[in-house]
Amino acid sequence: MPIDVDKALNAPPRTQQLAWTTRDVLLYHLSLGSGTDLRYGYERDLEVLPTFALVAGQGISAGDRPAEGLTLPGVDVDLTRLLHAGQVVTLHRDRLPTSGSAERTTRIAEIQDKGKAAVIVLAHEVADADGPLWTSKMSIWARGEGGFGGDPGTAAGPKLPDGDPTHVLDVATTPDQALLYRLNGDRNPLHADPEVAAKAGFEAPILHGLASYGLVAKAVVDHFLDGRPARLRELGARFAGPVIPGQTLRISVWQQESDLRLKATCGDAAVLADAWARTTPGDA
Repeated sequence: MPIDVDKALNAPPRTQQLAWTTRDVLLYHLSLGSGTDLRYGYERDLEVLPTFALVAGQGISAGDRPAEGLTLPGVDVDLTRLLHAGQVVTLHRDRLPTSGSAERTTRIAEIQDKGKAAVIVLAHEVADADGPLWTSKMSIWARGEGGFGGDPGTAAGPKLPDGDPTHVLDVATTPDQALLYRLNGDRNPLHADPEVAAKAGFEAPILHGLASYGLVAKAVVDHFLDGRPARLRELGARFAGPVIPGQTLRISVWQQESDLRLKATCGDAAVLADAWARTTPGDA
């Protein structure tokens, strides 16, 4: 079997050194359509969107060296059979530093048996000299690798409340958004080359799932958190479908005191599902 569950779960954690600069943060914000908003585009009073954590150490400061491949102990699966299925990031500081260095520790936390597929859950812990910065969990859908009799695991996130959303936001993407976002480190040609996209079954190059995720984070901060990124402490979502750059992302929000339940769609198709944001109060 391509996935050796015992080997994967019992493998020692891997560590990687991360480093980023203010330029990386500025580019990340611009790639999410921050435009002329100086909160995101000028270093004088710069604050960092928490979702930058997921690209820290991979952007322009990393140079042109190849991105680290997805090599996992006990997992021998063709990359074309893997999909980024979900993401959670949790912040452990009031603010992410606009530049810095840290160590990331990665382990395989779970391998869930979904029958027609396996879900591999990677847990990341990131800390600098002052202690923990953030943790994240990345879920990877491995097609055709289920059916081994394992635990099916839990749902990706909390289900949406009954009733209509309390707010609906429309966020337009731009035709060049994927070309900008890939400069944060993920230069998979699926997001740039029409021929590669066509071979994968898409009508055009698609936007990165983490770009849609970042757009939702920015919308939450701008519309619900007084434009203060430090108030967004956790964001989780299941990736449900693609966005073609230039399409409009519709974000439905159910506000529950300081926490939010979220859904993002493009037309009638789901993009992010079972999503949530955990925030701090306005006077925090």
